[in-house]
Amino acid sequence: MLIVMKADATESESRGVVRVIQDLGYRAHPMPGATRTAIGITGNQVVLDTTHFENLPGVAEAIRVSKPYKLISLDMRPEKTIVQVGNATIGGDELAIIAGPCAIESREQAFAVAEAVARSGARLFRGGAFKPRTSPYAFQGLGEEGLKILSEVREIYDLNIVTEALDEYGVDLIERYGDMIQIGARNMQNFSLLRRAGRSHLPVLLKRGLSATLDEWLLAAEYIMIEGNYQVVLCERGVRTFAQHTRNTLDLAAVPAVRQVSHLPVVIDPSHGTGKNYMVTPLALAGVAVGADGLIIEVHNQPERALSDGAQSLTLEQYNQLVYEVKSIHRVIAPLSDVFSPALAYQI
Repeated sequence: MLIVMKADATESESRGVVRVIQDLGYRAHPMPGATRTAIGITGNQVVLDTTHFENLPGVAEAIRVSKPYKLISLDMRPEKTIVQVGNATIGGDELAIIAGPCAIESREQAFAVAEAVARSGARLFRGGAFKPRTSPYAFQGLGEEGLKILSEVREIYDLNIVTEALDEYGVDLIERYGDMIQIGARNMQNFSLLRRAGRSHLPVLLKRGLSATLDEWLLAAEYIMIEGNYQVVLCERGVRTFAQHTRNTLDLAAVPAVRQVSHLPVVIDPSHGTGKNYMVTPLALAGVAVGADGLIIEVHNQPERALSDGAQSLTLEQYNQLVYEVKSIHRVIAPLSDVFSPALAYQI
């Protein structure tokens, strides 16, 4: 159920509704918006009676939610969520660029890439300290030593760190060294990990699973938010299909599809979405054109010597060119998204 407060409802009235929900043995999820506050209710195993809430001071209406998800929905929050990651944001007016190597291999490698990322104007640095690999013999990452290198990158280059957690212990470490927890495609339905990330004070980047439907992806976000962490960014990274010309099939339709049902920001990963260096920039441009809030790009100073995903990593020069091109597209698209409407389209 969703409780919608009146536009002039006071904080005291909102707190009163929260107390009533908690007294009934349920969990309240208040989400202030630009014009009103909505309070979601979870934990109920039966259909709630709307009359419990409709006559409470400050309440405009109580709505039964029929969708499988509640907290990620536009019913809960009509305005897009803007996620704060250190001194950067995802979901606002600025195109968020999250760039860096697939894996942290050494201090020298991380610093070489970080310098280029910082110089490009990006404020988010990606790099894996723990790497889930298909083969147990492949490079698995440097572990905590990699996180320490990432922490140095943050201090020296003023970049905010996005890195992947494979388990609950990994979340503990990232809370010590990083700025944003990445949940990888293979862990999208690792429900204990999702719940632990939901109890973290750090924002979460949730990648879509290799074969996940849109609803499965959104419900994974719901697992995080139900624990109280509403700072979630969705990441489309390609799904497995019959295609053989790319590593995965990047589902650009996921961006407008999410927009229809959710307030969460969406970023595109054209690196994993294609697996091929020469495809990354075209798909990044397409992602920005369909309205993605950001991009996550793999960059390496020596891709031919990379210990992980070298085939899809951009060189430093290619990365600089990508940034120039995607920012050019974003400057055109962003004003249109503010003013464009079906009525305007009819006039055009």
